Amino acid sequence: MSRGRAMVAIVIGSETAGGILHRVFGYDAFRGEQSEIIDHVIGGGDAVVLMPTGGGKSLCYQIPALARPGTGIVISPLIALMQDQVDSLAGIGVRAAFLNSTQSAEQRAQVEAAFLAGELDLLYLAPERLTMPSTAALLDRGRIALFAIDEAHCVSQWGHDFRPDYLALSMLHERWPQVPRIALTATATKQTQEEIQQRLGLKQAKLFVSSFDRPNIQYRIAQKNQPLKQLLQLIREEHPGQAGIVYCLSRASVEKTAEFLVEEGIHALPYHAGLSTPVRAANQARFLREDGVVMVATIAFGMGIDKPDVRFVAHLDLPKSVEGYYQETGRAGRDGEASTAWLAYGLQDVVQQRRMIDQSEGDATHRRRLSLHLDAMLALCETVQCRRKQLLAYFGETSGDCGNCDNCLNPAESWDGTIPAQKLLSTIVRLERERNQHFGAGHLIDILLGRQTPRIDQYSHDDLSTFGIGSELSEAEWRGVVRQLLAQGLLAVRGDGYGTLVITESSNEVLKGTRRVHLRREPERIKTGKSRKVSSQSAVLPASAEPLFERLRNWRADQASRQNVPAYVVFHDTTLRELATRHPRTIDELRDVTGIGESKLERYGAELLELLSDQSPAAAIFN
Repeated sequence: MSRGRAMVAIVIGSETAGGILHRVFGYDAFRGEQSEIIDHVIGGGDAVVLMPTGGGKSLCYQIPALARPGTGIVISPLIALMQDQVDSLAGIGVRAAFLNSTQSAEQRAQVEAAFLAGELDLLYLAPERLTMPSTAALLDRGRIALFAIDEAHCVSQWGHDFRPDYLALSMLHERWPQVPRIALTATATKQTQEEIQQRLGLKQAKLFVSSFDRPNIQYRIAQKNQPLKQLLQLIREEHPGQAGIVYCLSRASVEKTAEFLVEEGIHALPYHAGLSTPVRAANQARFLREDGVVMVATIAFGMGIDKPDVRFVAHLDLPKSVEGYYQETGRAGRDGEASTAWLAYGLQDVVQQRRMIDQSEGDATHRRRLSLHLDAMLALCETVQCRRKQLLAYFGETSGDCGNCDNCLNPAESWDGTIPAQKLLSTIVRLERERNQHFGAGHLIDILLGRQTPRIDQYSHDDLSTFGIGSELSEAEWRGVVRQLLAQGLLAVRGDGYGTLVITESSNEVLKGTRRVHLRREPERIKTGKSRKVSSQSAVLPASAEPLFERLRNWRADQASRQNVPAYVVFHDTTLRELATRHPRTIDELRDVTGIGESKLERYGAELLELLSDQSPAAAIFN
């Protein structure tokens, strides 16, 4: 299908949900609660679905839209990705289209006519377009199968990605009370979930909460020490030639990191709001369509990205919330195969985030909300317990130790840091009370280590009683103490814009000796390499099947290039692995392969059988 077209006309009749799953999507069985959710919506019920990225949320509205009379209306904030979503559906024979600002008036008129004629199974709209009077009037004239509200956490002002346009979606039930609604998200705490239900008028909807666990993702948080070199080591040693996403806080750091990786021979591209729309679109398209691209981006990139083979997500700056961290790391390993979530974290991250909160717009309640988000993120970074266990607990889920995060693989020690904490806090108190002075972490550490720096001489700080009393710890260890006291609320960043530190009310308990301070001692770097535990059986490929698998990958790349679509729109790696290991010889045998529905069987079946034949000309071409 050409990129200029917004729909494909293939008629799909009504049938059972299981029949649609097999015939259209090429799967034999539903996962988890998918079947119950789908049956509920097909029956006309409203639903709120909390399911992790890669858990199969889209099927929960796509299959009901195909089974119910009319067109499923999907509300999505992802205008830049609507074409890819439509292309993916077109590839399996689903009649899909979108209406958004990227289209000409003629293209929009064609889509509207197809909707009114009942020729669409799914129609994608952005929330701001749905609330336009002309769009609402259009929907009144057609037949609506359901409303699917994707990325529903965007409605929550408590959440990490609030979109004001989502607040207007409560009008769906008011205007179309008989049409079932399904709201879906991959990240929602109890409070965010309640906001979704309240703001969208879904208090009576049935709630489906799947496990947030992504066992194929290995969570690791490392002390920041030359982070660009640490990132390069991660890519070269564990993910050479593989797709990944690197998140940075600022546009400048995105550009710097992308340039560094390119200079080191890594295929990296930048993405941030300061780039022109054509450049962002081109870089996103290359990331989706080419193998092994590393996207370096701000958080402006990633929502709705359906690339299944992202093998790592790295953060070079501290995320602002656990929800944001979970959403971003969840873009790794959507295919269920082993992937890495890696974060470099240091003292300056904490100082910077605290300062940003102090300087943020909004009232005290808003800043308190931001602080609570940050506190939870810092607790995840500083824990000596299983990372996954703490991450899941944040979303209200209990679990045992995972055995596959950095703390499980290489446990960190907890040590009594009460005396070092008292030394640091005493230094801050003496500077403030005796000299009315405030300083940042670097100068405070110089005092504790007894260094004769020009600044120490300038302020005569070698006269302080705490000068030189901290020689039992190294500078790096002292920076860890400062970072963890900030994380525990025993230190605060003074709101002067310079990152100077002050004590808190809780600090007095430490100074008086009525509160012990337990700190994390960082272990040596984990030696992980590429042979990490793989939780998905689909990743296991016999050596004898590897040449055929690579032949199939080359064939898929050629198909994707001809159609100008991402490779996974043709087939996922999981399907290619099954083809390479099972080596089907007939159409009926192809039909039993995961991910090959009737539309793809008709489109690619003959070519695949020829390619799978060792003596075929096609096999020679793609070797």
